[in-house]
Amino acid sequence: MQHNALIVGASGVIGSALAERLLNGQWRVYGLSRGRTPVPAGCESMVADLADAESVASALKNLKVDRVFFTAWARQDTERENIRVNGAMASNVLDALGGSLENGHVALVTGLKHYLGPFESYATGAVPATPFREEQGRLPVDNFYYEQEDRLFAAAKRHGFTWSVHRPHTIVGYAIGNAMNMGVTLAAYATLCKHTGRPFIFPGSATQWHGMTDVTDARLLASHLEWAATHGQGQNQDFNVVNGDVFRWQWMWSQIADYFGLDAAPFPDQMSPLGDRMQDAAPLWSDIAGHFGLREANIDKLASWWHTDADLGRPMEILTDMGKSRKAGFLEYQNTRDGFIDLFDRLKAERIIPA
Repeated sequence: MQHNALIVGASGVIGSALAERLLNGQWRVYGLSRGRTPVPAGCESMVADLADAESVASALKNLKVDRVFFTAWARQDTERENIRVNGAMASNVLDALGGSLENGHVALVTGLKHYLGPFESYATGAVPATPFREEQGRLPVDNFYYEQEDRLFAAAKRHGFTWSVHRPHTIVGYAIGNAMNMGVTLAAYATLCKHTGRPFIFPGSATQWHGMTDVTDARLLASHLEWAATHGQGQNQDFNVVNGDVFRWQWMWSQIADYFGLDAAPFPDQMSPLGDRMQDAAPLWSDIAGHFGLREANIDKLASWWHTDADLGRPMEILTDMGKSRKAGFLEYQNTRDGFIDLFDRLKAERIIPA
């Protein structure tokens, strides 16, 4: 059966990977975005301000889809504002589509801040024991993820569609102009170190360096989203989504260094956040881009220093249990080292970083 899908946030790291997968599977795919970056080839572009109900309603007028994937969010100054804005974004899309979604499916992507809390109160309360499991539930804090879930659940009851919630760890995947993209950020950082002679220093905490962790490849998440939207076992359920392997950053850092022909610097005596050390990255990258003929000379469209610092600077172990998905029938696995290398190879092929 051919499905008609709407991807909200189709130009992002998750949405673009999902669009590529669905298009290869002969889906008809509509991509809703702000229009700042192009959606993947083959995706029918739709432009709207998700926070503006009239803009969304106009863009989606007369659209007929049976699957919706919500992968977008807009960062605000406070969590209360995150709740207001991101909750409204979800409602605007669901209200605009309304009864046309009857017997369809809507998938919402959130993340592990479901268990950790939002950035402004990050891990300040009682963090559940790792590995995180879906049955651990919500924290007693404001969190826009919870607001989006509640609006999804209410709309599903009103309009008669099934739902799924997907909670990935840090996403590793290809996207340009994405505000939360550790893989591309690390590629840009390694490139800067290689061409300036600076040491390739891990920017995070000792806990992350020595402890066990996991991540989520955008391609595996795309597969998980498609599975949940097309299999009964994935409907009306919340799921963690990670690659299926675990690693320590002290090992992965050396693997990334080797790829770029660098020596991995010893772990520093104190944290060395990228946000503090990359203040001069813009002119340096512009020079590198000009010298090698790269497609993007603006480092701000490639690197999100703040987000990578937040991920790698966590003071606690982050591990995620995938047992619920496995028991429901989703058995795919992605080797994390291979995922990083695939991404770096694509960045070279697309002339985002030097070959």
